[in-house]
Amino acid sequence: MLKNYIKIAFKVFLRRKFFTFISLFAISFTLVVLMVAVAFLDHTFGKQPPENKQDRTLCVFHMVMKTPDGGGTWSSGGGYKFFDRYARNLNGVEKMSLCTETEPVFSYHNGEKIQSYLKRTDGEFWQILEFTFLEGAPFTSDDEKNVNFVAVINDATRKKFFGDESAAGKTIEADGQRFRVVGVVANVPYLRRTPFADIWVPISTMKTNNYRGELMGNFNALFLARSRSDFLAIKDEFQVRLKQVEFPDPREWNQMYGVAETYFENTSRSAFGRQENYQSQNAKFLAALIGAMILFMLLPTINLININVSRIMERASEIGVRKAFGASSWTLVWQFVVENVLLTLIGGAIGFALSRFVLQAITKSGFFPYAEFHLNYRVFLYGLALAIFFGLMSGVYPAWKMSRLHPVQALKG
Repeated sequence: MLKNYIKIAFKVFLRRKFFTFISLFAISFTLVVLMVAVAFLDHTFGKQPPENKQDRTLCVFHMVMKTPDGGGTWSSGGGYKFFDRYARNLNGVEKMSLCTETEPVFSYHNGEKIQSYLKRTDGEFWQILEFTFLEGAPFTSDDEKNVNFVAVINDATRKKFFGDESAAGKTIEADGQRFRVVGVVANVPYLRRTPFADIWVPISTMKTNNYRGELMGNFNALFLARSRSDFLAIKDEFQVRLKQVEFPDPREWNQMYGVAETYFENTSRSAFGRQENYQSQNAKFLAALIGAMILFMLLPTINLININVSRIMERASEIGVRKAFGASSWTLVWQFVVENVLLTLIGGAIGFALSRFVLQAITKSGFFPYAEFHLNYRVFLYGLALAIFFGLMSGVYPAWKMSRLHPVQALKG
């Protein structure tokens, strides 16, 4: 019987090709967009190298300083002096690292102008983040302390400057400074805000020492907690430290705000709150993401309901004939269920193939440097299950309603 239902389903699909096309397009397009969105979120917030300790890591991404009357605001990264004097030795912190925001720099090699992204860090940076080293090793805290002009570069930068040759021990020029390469690491995706760069060099190699006296600047602080349970204590103590800041001229600036948080928390708070707001906005951000996905899934669902109702209503005479020959209501409903599931599975297969193609195309486009988007099979199956569920719901009720009609009424349409 199931075999006959499948044969009938294909005949129906081919008979009304436009309806079939609209249904398949809605299912496959929905799954493709869902997969691209999930891949983007996973690449931005998910746990992956070099952020293997993400579940124990907090960061201060942004600071705000205000005037006594609150009218003047300075919003930027934190200053080296602030972090060095007020953020070290927090209870529950195993390691702390300071690094600058990534900035574009230019090099000239064999007459060619090369743009790279440079980040200045300390030695602890390499102990908190677990990079994959292809050559050599990271620079150390002693290198940073002794102002050694050494650098770690990624694989893409090695190829730009040295081709397929080894880079360890060779010299590279960046932003008008020359560095000796001590290590080469695998490329880090652009979407990983904290570790991303092409070239990493010691903080102390900055062109001036002015940064050492700044409360505000372009630095981030990275904290590795002993365990995730220490997060709340670390965040609270950081707030206490903010109240202890001694300002050079309290009549000019006398208030500082900042939060130790995960990147997801930072994104949530930036979307729904002010930078000086200490309250977490994770719940709102998650609700917004889930709501957007449900709304997006709901639109093609409504379309499928209308199409299924139209398809079933136009087959009223077929239902009437089958009931006249003794077909039960459950038999008719089962037939329409098979048709809906089959149509959804075909749309899912098309969506699966298109998702892989689209993600590969985005990866090869280079729009997000070094990003490699992959299909999340678990989320794909969840999306397909939802599509099947909505397909069933949109088909079962009208089929059941039609199956309850008297054969004469069904034949009259």
